[in-house]
Parts: sequence; C-alpha cells; structure tokens
Amino acid sequence: MTLSKILIANRGEIACRIIRTANRLGIKCVSVFSDADKDSLHVKMADEAIYIGKPPAQQSYLIKEKIIESAKKTNCQAIHPGYGFLSESYEFSQLCSKNDLVFIGPPWQAIRDMGIKSTSKHIMSAAKVPIIEGYHGEDQSEERLLQEAEQIGYPVMIKAVRGGGGKGMRIAFSREEFIYQLQSAKTEALKAFNNDEMLVEKFVEKPRHVEVQIFGDHHSNYVYLYERDCSIQRRHQKVIEETPAPGLTNETRRKIGEAAVKAARAVNYVGAGTVEFIMDPKQNFYFMEMNTRLQVEHPITEMVTNTDLVEWQIRVARGEHLPLKQEDIPLNGHAFEARIYAEDPNNNFMPGAGKLKYLQPPLVTDKNIRVETGVEEGDEVSVHYDPLIAKLVVWADDRKSALQKFRYALANYKISGLTTNIPFIISLCDHKEFVAENVHTDFIPMHREELFKTAREPIIDNEIVCCALSTILNYEAELSKNYSNNNLVGSMVPNFWTNNFAEKQFDLIFNNESKTNAKVNVKYVNENNFELNLNGQTHLVSINVLDRQARLYQCDVDGHRIKLSYSRDQETGMFSLFANDRLFEFKLEDRKYQKEQNLSLCDADSNDSFAPMPGVVDKINVKAGDEVKKGDPLVVMIAMKMEYVIRSNRDGVVKSINCSVGQNVKKSHKLVSLAE
Repeated sequence: MTLSKILIANRGEIACRIIRTANRLGIKCVSVFSDADKDSLHVKMADEAIYIGKPPAQQSYLIKEKIIESAKKTNCQAIHPGYGFLSESYEFSQLCSKNDLVFIGPPWQAIRDMGIKSTSKHIMSAAKVPIIEGYHGEDQSEERLLQEAEQIGYPVMIKAVRGGGGKGMRIAFSREEFIYQLQSAKTEALKAFNNDEMLVEKFVEKPRHVEVQIFGDHHSNYVYLYERDCSIQRRHQKVIEETPAPGLTNETRRKIGEAAVKAARAVNYVGAGTVEFIMDPKQNFYFMEMNTRLQVEHPITEMVTNTDLVEWQIRVARGEHLPLKQEDIPLNGHAFEARIYAEDPNNNFMPGAGKLKYLQPPLVTDKNIRVETGVEEGDEVSVHYDPLIAKLVVWADDRKSALQKFRYALANYKISGLTTNIPFIISLCDHKEFVAENVHTDFIPMHREELFKTAREPIIDNEIVCCALSTILNYEAELSKNYSNNNLVGSMVPNFWTNNFAEKQFDLIFNNESKTNAKVNVKYVNENNFELNLNGQTHLVSINVLDRQARLYQCDVDGHRIKLSYSRDQETGMFSLFANDRLFEFKLEDRKYQKEQNLSLCDADSNDSFAPMPGVVDKINVKAGDEVKKGDPLVVMIAMKMEYVIRSNRDGVVKSINCSVGQNVKKSHKLVSLAE
C-alpha cells in the first residue's frame, strides 16, 4: 500500500512531530485547526491546512465527520490521530474504514476492548496477564459501588471506565469521602469522555507506574521496546518519564515486556501501543490499562532504542512487517523527558493560559537533546487545550550522566509571560531520593515540603539586584540604540539621564511574595561601567553584550561574571531576568508605564472568591442569600479538561454571583461575593 498524503487529526507538538517524520519519508501532510490555532506552528509546518471550527474541542477537533470530510477534500489516503482527542475512539476508527481511509493505529475492536477498563481487565485475566482484582460490573449505582469499595477495603481507586490521562480518577481513603470522590470522578469523566461509568479497585500504596512500549503488525509479529518509568506524577498525570526504569532486574524487564506482548496478542493488536502496569516495591507488577495510541513520552523510547516510532506506525499502516525482531532491538543508555507546562506548582499546579512573551529553549547541540514543541514565542497557550508548552528529552550513556545533562538543559529553558513548572522539575532532579532512584507515584506528596521549598522563589541578594539594574540599563540603551560593538552604552551617558549629572536613584520592586524593594544609587563611570550603591555597599558593575538579538549578556559584579538574559512585558513594564538558573521578575516603581496589573487572590478573611486560573464556569452551587461554611464548594470550573472546585474562604452569606454557567472567565475574575 502506498501512502503519499496523510491528515493529522491533532494539534500542537504531536502534530509537528508527525509532520517531521512524514515529510522525511516523502509524505505530504494536512493539518486541521480551530480558530484558536489558525496561526499555530503545526499549521505553518503542514503542506495544507483545513479550518474545522471554534476553539472548544467539542466544536472542532472532536467532530469526527469534519475530520473525515477534511481528509477526503484534500485527497488524503490516511489519518494519523496523534494522542488525545480521537486517537482512542473506536467509533472514529470505524468511520475511517467506512470512508476508505487508513487509520494509522490499531483495529477498532482493539481500541474498544482495551478502552473499556472493565472489559480489558477480563481479557487480561483470560490471557494470564497479572491484574489487580476489583469491581468492573454493570451496576453503577452509588450503593453498589460503595458496597464493592467496602468489600475491597480502603484505600480504593475510582477510575473512569473510558478514562485516560489522569482524568476521571480519584482515590478514596475512607467510607466518608467515597461518595464525594465518586461524584467528582463521574463529573470529570463525563466532560472528558462523554461517559461516567466507573470501576473500583484496590489502591496499591507507594506503587511505581511502569509501562511497556509494544508494537504489532498485520502479520502477527509483536515486539516490546522496553519499559518506561512514569512514577513522578501530580494529579495522576506524568511530570518526568525515564527509560529504562531505574532498579529493574533483567528478569523483571523480560517478564514485564513479555506480559505486555501477551496483552497485545490477546486483542490482535496492530501498531503502537503502551501497556501500563502498577509495580509494588518487590517488583510484582499488575496490569492497569492499555493506551491504544502513541504515548506522549514515546521519544525517550526512541532515544534508547535508536528508532523512529512514528515511522514504524506509518510502515505498519502500509502493511509492512515490523522493522526489527525482538532480539535485534537495542537498549542503550538512559533517557529522561520532562513535560514543560504552563502551570503554577505553588498553586496546586493550576494550569495557566496566555501569551508566551519570551521563549528561549536550551541550545540543541547534538541528537541527544530534543525539544518537542508546537509553539513559538508570541503564541498563546489556550484555555481550551492542554497547557503543554514542550517536551524536553535528553539522552546520555547512563542515568547519572543523563540526569546531569537533563538538569542543565532545564536550567537553560527560559520562558516568561506564563508561570511554568520548570523550577519545580529542577527541584525534583536535585532531590536526593530521586537521584538515588527511589521513585514511586507518591513521591511528590511525600517530599512536598522539601520540593516546594527548593522550587520556591530564590533569594534576592545584592548581586541579583545589580544584575537586575544592569538589565534596565541594557534595555534603556537598546531603546536609544546607544551602543557600539559589544559595548552596551558606548561612551555616552544613557539618554534617560540628563547631561547635568551622571548619577540616579532607581527603585526596584521584585514580583515575589514579599514584594522585595531595592533602592539603588547608580553612578555612570565610563563606557559600560557603573558604580552601584545599595544597602550601604558599593559594587562595580560592567556589562558586555553577547547576543543582542537574544538579549544575552554578561554582567560583571565585583569581578564575578554572570551570564544573563532578559525580556520585558510591554503592557505591564515587568522585566523577566534569567540568572543563576532562576527567573526573577521586577519593575521600576517610578515609571509612568509601570502599572500594577496583578490582582491578588483572596486571603482567608476575604469576602470575595476569584478564579485561580482562566477557564469555563461549569457549575454554580450557591445563589444569593445562601448561608455557606468555610470550605463549601461555590463554583466548579473546567480548565484544560480538568475540574476545579472554588470553595468559600469563610463562613458567611452569599451577597452576589458574578458569573454564569458556560462563561469563559479570566484569572482573578471575581466569581462570588459574601456579605460583610
């Protein structure tokens, strides 16, 4: 079979990833896009692109008929679903077949059987794949589910039967919280999968999440491409993935790989799939679920096996045999992947949305570092989709070397305009237990205090203040174009000073919790040299530009040279300074263009409750005049396909509701007000 043109029914980094491989194979690609994505990178990279609707996925990327129509209109022979959206919809796979389009993925029967968790458990049990016993029955009444939970024994895991990606998943540690967690999981599952059926099973405490990459072809050939450890998670979603899984014995590696192949054979699987297992501290493993698609974290498998899994998918879809036999698949070195998200770890990992005002990924010096992304500087991270900015993938000969290289690359990933999880991921990399390979799914909650203490805002000392001031001098010199060669300001006094004096006081306000204030007296000396006085100490500072376009320069503070880069938000006047592996935000107090834009969220005694992130109001639980207690749920919001409950800060009476169901609200929008 010949495939010369395919449509990619997805967006963002995975669409870009597929386009790169397809183009290398001489295959043309068609992208689809919503209003929110009309200028996105995956649209620019494609040979053609088709508009499919409004930003909400239910009105664009999830409309099967529009995707099929777009493929036929552009004379495509196949559709690649990527991951998410329609990738695990057996109905969509069926629709492709009915329209003589090749679905680059498994047969629809395999998607159906493995997509319904209760069905998949029965199939795995029959295939002698180890499973955790639980309730996977048709009676979905709260009474029956509660009864089964009692019989299994707490803690129990409540999971959406058609779930995935951590959505529709909750843990109940007692009878008292079971019904609440069940209802919350059902609501989230209905939104994400249009199905709220649940299964209940025993929750293994301190487990590891170990998954196996498998591949099958149309000729009944199967292989496993080894395992990935995805234990480092927040809200049941992966943060760091690595391969091979640390500490696994060769015997366990072989057994878990063979079990994954058994799972694939049991459903006559074709294409790329991932079999996920829960592993206890003794390396006993149990089937959890099968993802019938390419995984987000597939690049780390490619790094250690020297393969291109998207190429394998296309070749299998064309009817070819698998490129390698099991004994020919190498396992070389160690690879890490970090998911770079627009989210705030210090605010319960709340997702963010907005413009990427400055974006400088780490320098890719060789094939052992990959930055998989679907965005560019100036792009918007939309409230309608997952807040993934990029995947950073790093390989080295062994885990220790890979981790060091990984951390260095993270420290050189520079983003401003949105809060990201980069500092938090660095703190994970630095944690002694992570370095020692002691990973499990409770890692973040268990080490929360240490991780967040490390990831929290850095210390602002005199040296950092000097660097911040040098950023302002750099920026003002850029505005006046007052530089020559590598000298920042040449031999002239910067134009924002008068000719009557060469000394000025600056008042810097740092955007940290304590709003650190620094008053600095600056004396112009000559060329690009300055004398700074702050806190009763005098510092000699010189500035040397390295790359003006990238705003990269060196600041010499009393003989200590520090490499810096920066950006400035033209709307707020906020400077973002990247120094010593950290981000510092600050502004000048005395400038007219510096307007305080940040709305503080309510404190414990506030009358008002605000939206903690941009999103859509899904449910309003109160009305004016209602009495509420501290902690009562007021409003339910949906952001990035996840459910967030906004609760009352104190006891009181509802004065007014300042939002409506279905309304798109910005971060810090006032949702509910209580009476004085």
